Amino acid sequence: MAEFSAAVYQNEFLPAGGTDVNAIVTVSCAGAGGAGRSGSGDAGEIVIVDTSGSMGRVRLEAAKVAAAAAVDQVLDGTWFAVVAGTHVAYLAYPAVRTGTGMVRMDAATRRAAHQAIAQFRADGGTAMGTWLTLAGRLFDSVPGLAQRHAILLTDGENHNETPEQLSAALAAVTGAFQCDCRGVGVDWQVAEVRRIAQALLGTVDIVPEPEHLAETFATLMQESMNRGVADAQLRVWAPLGAEVSFVRQVAPTVEDLTGRRVEVNPLTGGYPTGSWGDEAREYHVSVRLAAKAIGQEQLAARVQLVVGGEVAAQGLVKAKWSDDEGLTTRINPEVAHYTGQTELAQAIQEGLAAKAAGDEDTATTRLGRAVQLAALTGNEEATTRLGKVVDIEDPATGTVRLRRVVERADEMALDTASTKTTRVRA
Repeated sequence: MAEFSAAVYQNEFLPAGGTDVNAIVTVSCAGAGGAGRSGSGDAGEIVIVDTSGSMGRVRLEAAKVAAAAAVDQVLDGTWFAVVAGTHVAYLAYPAVRTGTGMVRMDAATRRAAHQAIAQFRADGGTAMGTWLTLAGRLFDSVPGLAQRHAILLTDGENHNETPEQLSAALAAVTGAFQCDCRGVGVDWQVAEVRRIAQALLGTVDIVPEPEHLAETFATLMQESMNRGVADAQLRVWAPLGAEVSFVRQVAPTVEDLTGRRVEVNPLTGGYPTGSWGDEAREYHVSVRLAAKAIGQEQLAARVQLVVGGEVAAQGLVKAKWSDDEGLTTRINPEVAHYTGQTELAQAIQEGLAAKAAGDEDTATTRLGRAVQLAALTGNEEATTRLGKVVDIEDPATGTVRLRRVVERADEMALDTASTKTTRVRA
């Protein structure tokens, strides 16, 4: 049975007139088990593959191998389906037109899925909203699915539907399932695919070369199959008169959950976290209180991880007003670290957007700031990726020069990895 724990890192001391309390809450899970094995309900998996004409022979053949590799990692007994996507979506497997659109995995259905995948042909355009809509309907066709996860692969831009159509499709399936998205090659738009992944509590990344697709898909499916906790909610209680300024996941990636709040009761908001395996995630919670007199104390927030309506872990965020500057001016290392990591992600994305728009001054400034933040927070992966886009002259001051020749894949890799964070150094 899964066991959760929570730890809070903060400086609880506020100066006279101080109102803002910031804390990093680490939530850890152990003993999660396998998907669909916890007794809370069945698990469902859908593999969505772009089969548009732009995939061509080489990418499509690699995508077939990757889809088959993902199917091979699905645990027996799990409900699954395979969707092929062009300017429309069609159910490649199982071959049904009405009723339940998914089947349970076993040796026979695995072989049949492989045969269906082998029949993929590259043709047509790209309309990812239709793919997501079909996936949502397939999941809904199976009563009692507690865990719903999809993998989506694309190689191009969403040319065959408007942004408004994609927005409507995303709104309809948000909260219905999780989706990890991967783009192969360099002809797709990171912002477009990131938008899908963030709405569906998933990840986004680039697979520059088709030959790496199979390993990527197998790993994604293995990770999903190791998430034995189907769904959990982060709940934040704040006292009457207080305001929760924001709630962000800050590790392993930066994800702003503030706008995903649902009211649990007048003082408590719930934020989705999706399924869990054996892992630790960290959340930055910021609360604004009414200032109190020196010497007074107050509970600023109660942060809980709730599974199946039951509290599985809890951390308390506190506030104490003091006139001791030695206490009130301390900077908590965890809060400082993840504040920097959040700014790093923003600086990278803004710098790359400015570069794409031809604004070299803004691009240099923002990417320079990203280099500085990566150095300050010890994010060596970000530093390495940034070094492929800019020439780093002085990381301490963020002095950089834009490279005149940059591989498109390197820019996209920096963009997709911008939200990945490093843990606080021990």
